[in-house]
Amino acid sequence: MRKKSTAAYSAYIYKIEKMQFMLLFSRQGKLRLQKWYVPLSDKEKKKITRELVQTVLARKPKMCSFLEWRDLKIVYKRYASLYFCCAIEDQDNELITLEIIHRYVELLDKYFGSVCELDIIFNFEKAYFILDEFLLGGEAQETSKKNVLKAIEQADLLQEEAETPRSVLEEIGLT
Repeated sequence: MRKKSTAAYSAYIYKIEKMQFMLLFSRQGKLRLQKWYVPLSDKEKKKITRELVQTVLARKPKMCSFLEWRDLKIVYKRYASLYFCCAIEDQDNELITLEIIHRYVELLDKYFGSVCELDIIFNFEKAYFILDEFLLGGEAQETSKKNVLKAIEQADLLQEEAETPRSVLEEIGLT
């Protein structure tokens, strides 16, 4: 029998989860952010969202943050007034998913300075951008907070430059 390489074995053990979708919603059940990594119709997305929000909100605070739902596992965590809810495949690791949720919250905290629900409501495009810098196609693309925040900072600088009014001479390169 052929021996597996150590690198391949390590990659298998520490497989980064493939998320199906992530939902952020308030204690009142209002959806604040949704990111889908699988193709579904709008009707199906609404049905799933409604069903999961009701299910998670009905659970007691001391209950486990994992639940089996359809053929998926739901992993959720409440931070202040927001629930972060992810769906993963049955064989994926729930604890890694909790860490992914926590890392996203840490990134939001660093960017907004103690993030709250209002930050997500009024700056939803930034919340999506941060999520997209961290997760790509439902998988963690960058685990370093420092690198993610650096990329976000660079994007903010580019956006500021683009929004800064320039004279006609500057536009054609004569200054």
